[in-house]
Amino acid sequence: MPRLAKRAATVLVGAVAALLLAMASPAQAATFLTHAQATSQLSASGISWSSSGGCSDRNNPTCTSFTNVRQVTISGIRTLRSSSGCAINVTGGTETGHSGGTYSHWNGYKLDISKYACVGNYIKAHFTYVGYISGWGYQYRSGAGNLYTDEGNHWDILFYNCGGC
Repeated sequence: MPRLAKRAATVLVGAVAALLLAMASPAQAATFLTHAQATSQLSASGISWSSSGGCSDRNNPTCTSFTNVRQVTISGIRTLRSSSGCAINVTGGTETGHSGGTYSHWNGYKLDISKYACVGNYIKAHFTYVGYISGWGYQYRSGAGNLYTDEGNHWDILFYNCGGC
């Protein structure tokens, strides 16, 4: 009888596990923000943003837009701000005019920020130097795997995740 009870318990545990898996919600897709949602979060974290064209139209390359930016990207720049203690000014978001690809500005993965000494010193001191990427610049990888590229007149940041938020 103990052997039968053991089998019954195993079957019961398996059935409960299957039921829990069936009831679990599917993995959440990426959350994309409106321009207003993103700028509200940036402002709340003390992060400024600017546009050479003084606009936020996603389809105008002289604007800085956050339309369809990923929540993870906004959380990532907020993590950089809080961990570095540096002033951050975002100069490029999801607007047209950047290079394409899966992990692109347009798809909400990247932001450009102004080059301030504080931010540059923080990146160089805390992240791993990857090397010079021809045609792009000097690249650093954070412990979370995000990529920070010094493109000469700004930092281009690729956020795979929120950087430990």
